[in-house]
Amino acid sequence: MLDLLIAASHNNKMSDLDIREEVDTFMYAGYDTVSLSLCFTILLLAEHKNIQDRVRSEVNAVMLENNGKLTITALNNMSYLERCLKESLRLYPSAPFILRVASEDVKIQSYMVPSGTLLFIPIKFIQRYSDFWPNPDIFDPDRFLPENSQNRHSFSYLPFSAGPRSCIGQRFAMMELKTIIATLVHNFYLEPVDYLKDLRFQVDIVNRVMDPIRVKFIPIK
Repeated sequence: MLDLLIAASHNNKMSDLDIREEVDTFMYAGYDTVSLSLCFTILLLAEHKNIQDRVRSEVNAVMLENNGKLTITALNNMSYLERCLKESLRLYPSAPFILRVASEDVKIQSYMVPSGTLLFIPIKFIQRYSDFWPNPDIFDPDRFLPENSQNRHSFSYLPFSAGPRSCIGQRFAMMELKTIIATLVHNFYLEPVDYLKDLRFQVDIVNRVMDPIRVKFIPIK
């Protein structure tokens, strides 16, 4: 990414300040959100041993094919792990809501939303809305199988927002999540200490947790 930005600056398309702002966005917008998503995914896998075992089987098989290395190709071949991460982000999005300003009058069914209105979009509740997600509180990675996703509303899943202001780092974030989770389940069994149902959440720009988050890591010998 940095190489592309510097190349653009050589063509007078970006200033040094423009480059710094893009790098700041990737670094500062990504560290807290990714770390929170890691915590929730680890807790979910610890609480669902059958799903954790299935992830481990996939990771081990892919790593065996790639001489024990986590290459980009290897990560792209971990489709079940990706579904687990997507389901974790559905249940516990790092950003529970977003705000947008309507740039023009918008009619929603019988309601007219005037231009300039500040819109509150509750991602956390949209992603648990039962009309889109049957049994919405159940951790089920197979919701994201192609055959189960094809008729779902395109804006029913918004962990990275959507449209022209969607997260510019979402692919990078998924690579980070895959790399860390794959490494963990390859080397450790995860067992729960604290349970998600007992955690207290605080409304903030990101999905803050007010309690300790503890998991037992048992080395695989």
